[in-house]
Amino acid sequence: MPPRRRPQFTQENIDQQLQQIHLLDPSSSSENLEQLGPIIKQIHSNRQQEAYLRTIQGLIESKDAEIEKICVDNYQDFISSVSTLFTVKSYTDKMKETIASLDTSVAQLGGGLVDKKRNLLQTKKTAANLDEAIDTLQACLRVLDVVNRVSEMVKEGKYWSALRSLEDIQSMSPTSISQTPFFQHLLSSLPSLRAQIKDAVTASMKQWLLEIRTVSAEVGRLTVESMESRTRFWRTRREKDPLLRMSRVGSAVELVTYEKNEFNVLNNDKLKVDFKPLFECIHIYDTLGLLEELRNSYQADRKAQSDLILPTPLPLSSLPAFTQEITGFFIIESHVLETTGTFRSWRNVEELWDVIVSRLTIGIDNALKSENDPGVFLRVKENLSTFVMALEASAYSTNSIQNFILSLFGRYVKLLETFFGKRFEAVIRQDDNQPLFIDKDTELQAVLDVVWISETERNGIKDAPLPQALPWSQSFYLCCQEIRSFIQKFYAFADGVSRHHRDIDDLLSKSLDNLFIKSICETIIQRLATTTTVPQIAQLVTNIEHFQVACQELERALTSLRYAFETLCLDENPMLRNRSTQRGGLIRLSASKSFESTLSRSIKRLTGLINSKLDQSFEFSMYNWTPQKRESAPNMQLDELIGWLTTVVDSLAIQEQYKDEAYKGAFEYIADTLMNCLAGRDIDTINENAISNILIDVDYLEDALKRIGRSHLATAFIELRSTISIPLNNATQEFLVPANRQSSYPAVKQKRLQALLEKLARYGASQRDPTARELGERRRKEAEAVGRLYPDKR
Repeated sequence: MPPRRRPQFTQENIDQQLQQIHLLDPSSSSENLEQLGPIIKQIHSNRQQEAYLRTIQGLIESKDAEIEKICVDNYQDFISSVSTLFTVKSYTDKMKETIASLDTSVAQLGGGLVDKKRNLLQTKKTAANLDEAIDTLQACLRVLDVVNRVSEMVKEGKYWSALRSLEDIQSMSPTSISQTPFFQHLLSSLPSLRAQIKDAVTASMKQWLLEIRTVSAEVGRLTVESMESRTRFWRTRREKDPLLRMSRVGSAVELVTYEKNEFNVLNNDKLKVDFKPLFECIHIYDTLGLLEELRNSYQADRKAQSDLILPTPLPLSSLPAFTQEITGFFIIESHVLETTGTFRSWRNVEELWDVIVSRLTIGIDNALKSENDPGVFLRVKENLSTFVMALEASAYSTNSIQNFILSLFGRYVKLLETFFGKRFEAVIRQDDNQPLFIDKDTELQAVLDVVWISETERNGIKDAPLPQALPWSQSFYLCCQEIRSFIQKFYAFADGVSRHHRDIDDLLSKSLDNLFIKSICETIIQRLATTTTVPQIAQLVTNIEHFQVACQELERALTSLRYAFETLCLDENPMLRNRSTQRGGLIRLSASKSFESTLSRSIKRLTGLINSKLDQSFEFSMYNWTPQKRESAPNMQLDELIGWLTTVVDSLAIQEQYKDEAYKGAFEYIADTLMNCLAGRDIDTINENAISNILIDVDYLEDALKRIGRSHLATAFIELRSTISIPLNNATQEFLVPANRQSSYPAVKQKRLQALLEKLARYGASQRDPTARELGERRRKEAEAVGRLYPDKR
């Protein structure tokens, strides 16, 4: 503490004090020195002795002057006063001596007292400085303790408390240490301490990221298991409740049920994912104003981790593990999005999602390039479908994966086409083309459950007694069985691409058409070319007819199946209910036209084979074309020919319309053969007797058609009959008239009539009989006249 200032006495103060002192009290014989002591003490303390003495001397002199004046006025009184003064003087001298003695004593005592006082003051100042130093040190110790505890809190992971402690230090109210170099140095070290906290919390988050990478696969596995358990549970409920049959996993009804039993894949008995390190890091960085830096760092770290999930090339055997890890990765990202406010943006997560989905699809596509097993494609699809189902609940866009599944679907179906195409070809090639024989009810029911036939035919077969021969052969039954297997495998894959059912309809139609046309129709055509027995060809005709019916029945069955499949899709995706354009119409198969064409070729092949048999059994070229007389009865070979033809055709297990076509083909073939004999180049000359005999044979053939109830097929002989009638009736001139030609002889062909007349002319020219020669010349002229007709070039 600073020394107290000593009071200074002026001359006037001393005079006033002395005037107040009465050295002698007239009424008292004792000295009045009490008031003098403090004054002397003060004078001694202030070291004003000389001034005080001068003042005393001046007082004495003034008093002497007063006494002298008084003595002049009153001598007697003066004398007495002098005596008194001498007494006063003696007392004054004595007082001087006393004062001097007191001064010396006081000086001695005061000097020691001043030294003690000075020492005391110095001691108090030192004590005050010590107290201040102690307080300052204690404040420093408290601050240092806070700083030390900051380091300990960082080690203990109490980052927010450590940061708050630093904030408390910086925001301390002014104290004795506020302006000290120590405190300023401490304040300058706070940024480095904050950096230490930042580094520590960052290291904690980095360690958390490493742990999250290892736990992502487990999260994905639990998610997949939960989804599979959820699917099994819902399937069981659907089987018990008919009202839920059309509701699938993910539908509104199922979601309500699922929410009651929701399984948290991030916090359960098997796994608990702690997001505290991330939350702490976000909080610390946000407090430090460095949140954007953390966002960029986190995004970079997660991108690096996502890049490490999928190897190159991608092994398909490990695809489930990879998709589970991806699932866990993005479920964690979804949770971070939901729980960290604005720390993560959906756009950043979508960037990671788009990149990893692109790498996944490219990796799978490259791995499947050399794959020819449809089962591998199906397993990939099932894995991707589970992957899609697991992440759709987290609002991730799966359109690209769905489109990729659809592209895989096309390749899968191509492989199915190749696989089943070979099976169809093998079945048709190995078929014995004999009716399928059934002798047991169970076998019959098993066959009827597989084949597609009309209800009328189905009921007829059921009502027929056993054993019985079914209309179709084994190839039709086996092909229907394979088609059902193909459709089953087709829809096994289609279940994962439900949102593209219109494309599925088109793909299914095209695939079935390819199988029917390329594998069945073309193989049947090949069998037709190598089959030489009429019954086998007839069986092929029956099979083709049933394939044609099967196409129509299959269209209805597939439409019904598609409708049920579509209903499930709409229930799974209610947003599609308002999209009327998404719903397709009936499923159409264009293979019916191919079977119709194949059926026509089969009938032609059947007719051709019958005609070839006709050629072998009846040699039309062996006719006598220049007989000497006309016959009254038909050729005996025709009776054998008709008998063989009716036996063969009527025994065929084909519809009446196809039998009718077989008869029509056979009789047209006979007519064409006879016409070619009359007008062709193989026979050079013919006489009227021969064509008259041909006319008798034609009459016999037409009568035969009437006997078998097919008189309408007699039109096959119109050209032959009309052409023969012209020379027999000498109606050539009538034929030359255009009006008559159009009305009476529309079926006659000019060139054939000309050729017939030329053959008759050559015969007449070769005869010696003038009448015959004359007839021959007339035929020649008629042939020339017919040849000049225009524009008829028939």
